[in-house]
Amino acid sequence: MKQKLEEIRASAKEALSDALNIDALEQLRIKYLGKKGELTAVLKGMGKLSPDERPVIGALANDIRSKIEGEIESKKAEISAKLEEEKLKLETLDVTMPGKRQATGELHPLTKVLENIKSTFIGMGFQIADGPEVEYDYYNFEALNIPKNHPARDEQDTFYISDNIVLRTQTSGIQVRVMEKTKPPIRIIAPGKVYRSDAVDATHSPVFHQIEGLVVDKGVTMADLKGTLEMFIHALYGESTKVRFRPHHFPFTEPSAEVDISCFSCGGKGCPVCKGEGWIEILGCGMVHPKVLANCGIDPEVYSGFAFGIGLERIAMGKYGINDLRLFFENDLRFLSQF
Repeated sequence: MKQKLEEIRASAKEALSDALNIDALEQLRIKYLGKKGELTAVLKGMGKLSPDERPVIGALANDIRSKIEGEIESKKAEISAKLEEEKLKLETLDVTMPGKRQATGELHPLTKVLENIKSTFIGMGFQIADGPEVEYDYYNFEALNIPKNHPARDEQDTFYISDNIVLRTQTSGIQVRVMEKTKPPIRIIAPGKVYRSDAVDATHSPVFHQIEGLVVDKGVTMADLKGTLEMFIHALYGESTKVRFRPHHFPFTEPSAEVDISCFSCGGKGCPVCKGEGWIEILGCGMVHPKVLANCGIDPEVYSGFAFGIGLERIAMGKYGINDLRLFFENDLRFLSQF
């Protein structure tokens, strides 16, 4: 009897170190306390002990049993708490790092490209500006020299919430808000999600991302615009990339241009990626229209500026050689894990 109880006491510490997972707890209970009724049978055998030994040995046995059971229950609670903590880690989104894949800690390809673009412009002295995705018609159109009867409104395929409120079709409204509240010099980029009523296919989506830039100061010229965009393009695609500006029309800039780069696939020789032209269009730009400056309370006789708009998905598709826009939004880990 004494030997049995000493074995129980000696193995108490071992019981604590062995309690590593929930599945093993029942085995531990059997190992150190015996099968159901086993310890009780031992205690019943105490009749063979002397009257002086019974109380001491009985108290010792009950004390050891109580401690072991307490430690097992404590370990079970501890393990359950740790499992719940790990479960919460897997289910919790890191809102400080949008686009981050929790399993690997890697960024979504769109987020990678966006962070790269932001870093490049911040290095050139730009600041990041933000604004509402649900926007007033005035900021989305009218302040940008696009009145209600302007044909560009039809081209935008806008989602109207009411006659006066829309889902923004561009992040240009952020530029207007900044110009209203900030005295030049102004140097910002405005990245964000935009919405247009487009059918989903390999190159179109009703939801996509833009990065618009704005510089306003005294003496800003087209040369400043070209120099800024060439520096950005070379940082993104490499110094050997050629840049071409083509005349275009936008209601909020004058003069306006579209910017092409030499095909990153064939180097300008012509291939299926560039449709044999050797050039790929990546953004639109121009000098801020004097009416836009005036609408925002900035004297166009004193200040001038330039603006540009970049489609994030288009940049990412070119950078990674992706030919279907939908892949960015389908959350297929087989696709995302490549980046």
